[in-house]
Amino acid sequence: MTKPTATKPPLPNSRRTFLKRAGAATLVAVVGGSVYRAADRGVFSVGRGDAYEPWKTWREEQTTGTMALVQSAILAANPHNSQPWLFRVSEAQLDLFADPARNIGSIDPFLREMYTGLGCALENVVLSARALGYRPRVQLLPDPENSAHVARIELTPGDARPSELYHAIPNRHTNRAAYDTERPVWPETLAAISALNDNPDVGVLWFTSAGERQKVGELIVAATEALNADAEQLHDSDAWLRLGWDQLQAHRDGITVDAQGASSLSRAFLKVLPNVALSDSEQGAKVFLQKTRDVHVATAAGFGLLIVRDVADNAQRLSGGRFWQRLHLWATTQGLAVQPLNQMAERADRERQLGLEPIFGRALAQLTGDSGWKALMPFRIGYPMVRALASPRRAVQEVLT
Repeated sequence: MTKPTATKPPLPNSRRTFLKRAGAATLVAVVGGSVYRAADRGVFSVGRGDAYEPWKTWREEQTTGTMALVQSAILAANPHNSQPWLFRVSEAQLDLFADPARNIGSIDPFLREMYTGLGCALENVVLSARALGYRPRVQLLPDPENSAHVARIELTPGDARPSELYHAIPNRHTNRAAYDTERPVWPETLAAISALNDNPDVGVLWFTSAGERQKVGELIVAATEALNADAEQLHDSDAWLRLGWDQLQAHRDGITVDAQGASSLSRAFLKVLPNVALSDSEQGAKVFLQKTRDVHVATAAGFGLLIVRDVADNAQRLSGGRFWQRLHLWATTQGLAVQPLNQMAERADRERQLGLEPIFGRALAQLTGDSGWKALMPFRIGYPMVRALASPRRAVQEVLT
């Protein structure tokens, strides 16, 4: 009987087996690390977390009384999502204050944008007061000795009058994505927007013909290039970037990846990049210019220019902000998108601050003509291709004084 030949078993740690196992382990580690990083950077948590609770709270758990007015105010439009407001509330009164710590620096050296944003918050307060059964009486700048005391709203009982604009408050977001180039905004729609204004010191100009759009668009792109070339303005703008998920949730303000109008794939890619790559000012400036030129300007159905009689007057800035908030809320109810494109005005302010040649100051003056009006804020309008996402917001408790 022939003795069977023993078969030598393969060594478990042979080179081939080792390489296979090492490759699999590496793949698991890389994929696992990427998934972990993606989760850690909020790729799977768009619009979630404490920073976004105020939007949800407004819809589902709105409080009553004057605190509900603050709940609405903090969802207002504002520059760089700096949220430059503070509130003091009592049973029959709400006081609105500017928070100087939230100044955006050389981007807004004369606080034009800050007071416009505070006007937006004031408009939300008034709309909510009427909806919740108050008769609001607004006094702008009630303390001549304190310019930070923006407004006093006295509240007396009345009939509840919720409006379409009030119901749009939690749905209003700035849409920075491409707009539909095949869908014009008709003159009748623009006339309806203009009719929302009830203040003789505030107005809006429209630029919708091909020639007008080209002229305004070229000025916006040129102003963007000038802003990018100003190291201080670029630095002060970048200071409000909130790139990491933990950073976003901690600050609950500022400029986020989700709110920039990028596709879901692009947002996910940007979020998993290291912060050092995202915070590269030179690269960021290039992206800002490219998006301004190829998306914001190129796809606008038209441009608008908010105007006031005296752009240095804080009361008129506040009134202009109230109109902007009203305009944006109405646009939301009509399926329209709007986005501030403040670069021209920011450069005009900077020229004035530094005593530079008023290149963009003159450009804005040419757009307003010899009417005596002054430019407050340029913007674009159109029909969106994608839904805008929310920006983070601080909680009510953080903005009370």
